[in-house]
Amino acid sequence: MTATGTGVARTEAANRARQQNTHDKLQRVDTALRSMRRERTPITYPAVAARAGVSRTFLYQNTDAKKLVATAIEATGDRKRRDRATHDANIEASWHQRALNAEDAVKAAYAEIDTQRERIGLLLGQLRDLQAEYTEGTAQRLAEENTELKQRLRRLTEDNRVLEQKLQAARSNNRFLDKRLADLEAELLDTQVPKPPAGISRRPGR
Repeated sequence: MTATGTGVARTEAANRARQQNTHDKLQRVDTALRSMRRERTPITYPAVAARAGVSRTFLYQNTDAKKLVATAIEATGDRKRRDRATHDANIEASWHQRALNAEDAVKAAYAEIDTQRERIGLLLGQLRDLQAEYTEGTAQRLAEENTELKQRLRRLTEDNRVLEQKLQAARSNNRFLDKRLADLEAELLDTQVPKPPAGISRRPGR
């Protein structure tokens, strides 16, 4: 074999070795990405390089490796957006339930106020009708009871005002979360994430 033939053979062998080395690195990168997605580990170039046992330069410069990492990062971002939308939907449902509870509390307060007003009216009528016949001590007792009922009415009115404020706050939060959920749903519909490659190319890396 001539010196020229020997040189060509060595060059071809070196090229095959480089191709095989690149292929092995790509295999390790793909395996690392699959594991990180299963574990929900944050996917970054340094993390992938460490997990796959390759250099960051290889991930940045090799076209196939860079595409694998970029696709995985985009897919992870889409999953995070879906998780955030689900979380916000759960919060919205919680605020909606709080608003319903506040409305029920307001209705109950109104009913209690009406009941107390009717009782106060009845007692005032009895006091006017019987005041002349009762002793001074009895009239005083009824007056004190009437005062106590009025104070209770004022407390109930104040409680009702507080419940009204809570209801307004709950409704405001509910409207905000409705808008937030709609924005997230629109964002998910507009986001198009490319499908991961079906297989790893056996082309030589550059």
